[in-house]
Amino acid sequence: MIIFGTSGHLYRLAILVLACRHCGNPAAHTVTKHVTKFTLFFVPLFPVSTRFATQCTFCGTEQEVSREWAEQSPTQAAGAPVGGTYTQVQQA
Repeated sequence: MIIFGTSGHLYRLAILVLACRHCGNPAAHTVTKHVTKFTLFFVPLFPVSTRFATQCTFCGTEQEVSREWAEQSPTQAAGAPVGGTYTQVQQA
């Protein structure tokens, strides 16, 4: 008997204060990496799919973002790139 399947792993990459596209409020957004891995006998072996997303802590809206944006967002100081999904809120 062979036991196989998939398991999901969630990694938090950053927490940023951004203006939400859905509700318009400046709120904290978590930048996350969702990885689905193939498992054999409950041991995760290799990733099957990977996606990146941001989630607004005010309204709960989750939106997919590109890998490049998600990986550079912790070090990003000037906000989203031109044509980006979100704009970073400047703290006074």
